[in-house]
Amino acid sequence: MDQDNLLGEFLHARRELVHPEEVGLPVGQRRRVAGLRREEVASLAGISTEYYVRLEQGRDRHPSEQVVDAIADALRLDVESKRHAFELARDRSRQRKFAGARAEKVPAGVQMLLSTMNVPAFVLNRYRDVLAVNDLATAMEPSLVVGSNRLVSLFTDPAARAYHPDLDANTASVVAQLRADIGTDDRDPRYQALVGELSLRSEQFRRLWARHDVRIGGSDSAIVEHPEWGEIRLRREKLAMVGTDLVLVIYHADPGSRSADVIARQWLAMRTGAGEDG
Repeated sequence: MDQDNLLGEFLHARRELVHPEEVGLPVGQRRRVAGLRREEVASLAGISTEYYVRLEQGRDRHPSEQVVDAIADALRLDVESKRHAFELARDRSRQRKFAGARAEKVPAGVQMLLSTMNVPAFVLNRYRDVLAVNDLATAMEPSLVVGSNRLVSLFTDPAARAYHPDLDANTASVVAQLRADIGTDDRDPRYQALVGELSLRSEQFRRLWARHDVRIGGSDSAIVEHPEWGEIRLRREKLAMVGTDLVLVIYHADPGSRSADVIARQWLAMRTGAGEDG
């Protein structure tokens, strides 16, 4: 990761994802690059090729808003990706330096709430470390324990991946959410260590990270394949905790559905100590 050329890396990655025909250009027979050529992006944006090359190479890191907007349109960026491009183009010398992560102690009231909820729920920080979790969530998925990291589990642990038959369809969104949450705060050592670990251990993560996708929110549904409960289909809610970088994640099922019945039975079994498995 080049900490001094984040904008250039972003532009290069996004340029490779745009097919010529998407912007009205002929495909041709002698294309040696994936996506658009630099001169094609420059032409579409109404700027000189030399200047665009300077941006990708990091020799100019703070283009005007008008230039960023024109390039974003040329690269067909969505609203979230365009916002990210504007952030990357800002003069970072004027931004506050990384001052360390906020305190990550889960409030006692939230801990109490987790223990009384009748649906799986847990608390994550922005690095996807699990800081608190209720027993129902761990029963639903054993990798959900305090001290684990959701990204490391889902990208490197075959046992954890087996619980998510829809994982491949959602991994791109998961990675894009991490990039959105971190934003331009690339000097954060915890973030650097996490991306480094995942890049070394998962080819799938490396490929998705190289796309520079940015997404806020993500999928609001999930499928869990439990060896004893069977398949359960759930809704996923993410609730920001005011004054922190923490998120309360809640899984719940449509009322009256089989999945809701399974969750209700498991919760009742835990409350009564019956130890019901299905």
